[in-house]
Amino acid sequence: MARFTFSRLVGALLVLAGITVISFLLTQSVPGDPALANLGRNATQEQIDTFHRVHGLDQPIWVQYWRYLSNLLRGDLGVSQQTDNPVMTDLGSFVPATAELALLAIVIAGVLGIGFGVLAAVYRDRWPDLVLRIVSLSGISVPVFWLALIALYLFFFKWGILPGGNRLDSVLVPPEKITGMYTVDALLRGQWDVFRNALSHVILPASVLAASSIGLLTRYTRSAVLDVIDQDYVRAARAHGLTSRRVMFGYVLRAAMPAVITVIGLLFANILTGAVLVENIFAWPGIGRYGYRSATTLDLPAIMGVSMFVALVYLVINFVVDLLYGVLDPRIRVT
Repeated sequence: MARFTFSRLVGALLVLAGITVISFLLTQSVPGDPALANLGRNATQEQIDTFHRVHGLDQPIWVQYWRYLSNLLRGDLGVSQQTDNPVMTDLGSFVPATAELALLAIVIAGVLGIGFGVLAAVYRDRWPDLVLRIVSLSGISVPVFWLALIALYLFFFKWGILPGGNRLDSVLVPPEKITGMYTVDALLRGQWDVFRNALSHVILPASVLAASSIGLLTRYTRSAVLDVIDQDYVRAARAHGLTSRRVMFGYVLRAAMPAVITVIGLLFANILTGAVLVENIFAWPGIGRYGYRSATTLDLPAIMGVSMFVALVYLVINFVVDLLYGVLDPRIRVT
């Protein structure tokens, strides 16, 4: 297992090194001048030259990359041109909000997606299966921004069931920071009124983010369970008189979990991609909204900081998934 873990860790570090090159080159190839995006089109040539000199944009590209890589190894992502704060400080402020949103979305998607997938497999080709397949296909097909607008209109404007934006009501004071996630910090501090209010604010955007993931996970779970449910050892377990519940959770789901875990890892892609739209629609101060503002102002240090953060999340999730593979299926450790 140690050798398996080491090989996956080395591979992740090599991928991360390649991502720094790709991220830097793609950022440099974006059309437009960051100086004009930040100073405005009425800026003089002297102001533009000064901006380039201050931010090192007048240096050759290989010098800029070497400086970026050297700073990155020291944990320095540069200074944001839109906030004048270190990018690392900005990420520390915005990442907890997105983490809170993404974690709840993953929990909702995991519980409902796996549950629906198992139910669809058990009742395959009957009406519960047909209904769940239609629902899952709808969840995958509906655009996130459209679903967010419809949910905002119905649950906030029309019915007034849930808040429409931000992380907390303006009359409440955020809990003292521990993790940066309001629901977790309020729970740890015993501030139940703040916890309930923060939870009510995060439910709607998290549910919108989870919608497509629920559909995707339902379909993959159904397929994985159907691949296992007719195996000989499952029939043998039933022939020995084991209950359907024990057969499903003790044999079928355990064998189907590697495929399901892969999908759960990939769901972070959907959530991080959809977070840009959802956070802007719900005025959620997270990394997606920060990345959008950085892109519209050509804030290169912030863009590269967000890119590195997203890439790091992908690598960590894939690394964890690989380790879980090795735990669930010992045969994978020798590959």
